[in-house]
Amino acid sequence: CTVILTRLATRDLHKPISILFCNLAVSDLFTSFSGFWISMLFITNPDITIFGSRDMLAPYALYTTSILSTIYNLVSIGVERYLAVAESMRTRFRVARSHSIAVVFINWLLAFSLGCLPLLGWHCLQAGRSTSVLYSPFCVNYLVFVTLPNVVVAFLVPLFTYLRIIIILRKRKLRMQACGQATGTYRSAETQVARTSISIWLLALVSYAPFFAGVIFDATNRRCHTDLYPGVYIFRNCTAILITITCLGNPLLYTLRLRELGAKLKALRCLSAKRVRACAI
Repeated sequence: CTVILTRLATRDLHKPISILFCNLAVSDLFTSFSGFWISMLFITNPDITIFGSRDMLAPYALYTTSILSTIYNLVSIGVERYLAVAESMRTRFRVARSHSIAVVFINWLLAFSLGCLPLLGWHCLQAGRSTSVLYSPFCVNYLVFVTLPNVVVAFLVPLFTYLRIIIILRKRKLRMQACGQATGTYRSAETQVARTSISIWLLALVSYAPFFAGVIFDATNRRCHTDLYPGVYIFRNCTAILITITCLGNPLLYTLRLRELGAKLKALRCLSAKRVRACAI
């Protein structure tokens, strides 16, 4: 919420990348909200989160949709950064505000289309072999269908884009050195991109790899719920905590940056104080 309000109040949305940042904050907000919904269901009636119930379809569908939207937003940010860096080299394509709005719309459309499939009938409310142990009443084949391609996209596309950005910056730095010009700006940009990309990879690996491992366990497991209680469900809860930590880490990595957050909030307070004084006059 702080990211969204700060972006809107400081009028940063004229930049295409700011639209993607703000939408990433919306996705993280939905992830946190759906996770809180699932937690409340677990507190009030733990059995339905273990053995599955129709009441779990809607929160799990929203949870899946928000996670997919977050993944697509991260990929979109990486692609936009690559196009912005490569723009002055060999392409005339410039990312405009309309392009970012279209990407946001497509991301949510795709996320809702895949995340709401269980609400449209792809579930296992009736007992069957394909019922997920960790996320009943989802079907194992649905989880595999959603998880595998998106994990590939979430890891390979950012790998390509950020590596290409580092290569482009290094080439520019070498070209500037050959001309006898200063290269401090390119060296600083290359270091910053490298640090950011490593942080992105570590955060994604730590948070989403256990979820992916849980889906693989679901697909290969043949035991019933009671045989796996409570250890496997503790693992599931830890996975949800890691995903929530990702929602907290994304704003710091992509949008706020600790040094800039205080300045922006201070500017907002000063702006509010000026408006109050103007109204009083």
